[in-house]
Amino acid sequence: MTSILVQKLVLSNVIIDRFQEGGLLGMTLVLICLLLAVVLAFKAFSNLHADLATFLKYKKLVNQVVLLGLVISFLNSLLGLIQAFDSLEATGGGDPAIIAGGLKVTLLSPLFGLFVFVLGYSATFVLSWMRRAEREEA
Repeated sequence: MTSILVQKLVLSNVIIDRFQEGGLLGMTLVLICLLLAVVLAFKAFSNLHADLATFLKYKKLVNQVVLLGLVISFLNSLLGLIQAFDSLEATGGGDPAIIAGGLKVTLLSPLFGLFVFVLGYSATFVLSWMRRAEREEA
């Protein structure tokens, strides 16, 4: 039991470290988009039996919020790359291992943004499928 708790603690520390490495501001904005998409998806699920306009409004909002999260994550990544190249230019070069580590960190934000995007679009796919199945039953 203790080893399971230690593994969970180590995993949560790794996730928090990766979150901070990806750029705290950008990753936090993407996280806010994820949380907002979850709230809007729950609203869409609760309005599954409501009129079509209300349902489509929430479905469209979920899609727009996760797309915004994806765009923010790529913007965060590009800003990080610009900072890295500025540092390389100022120092006149760098160790390939350090450059590879920096590129790895730069890819953390788009990875999280893609995760948010896939979750959001999966939710809207399920919502559409459930709404269509409901209409076919009626």
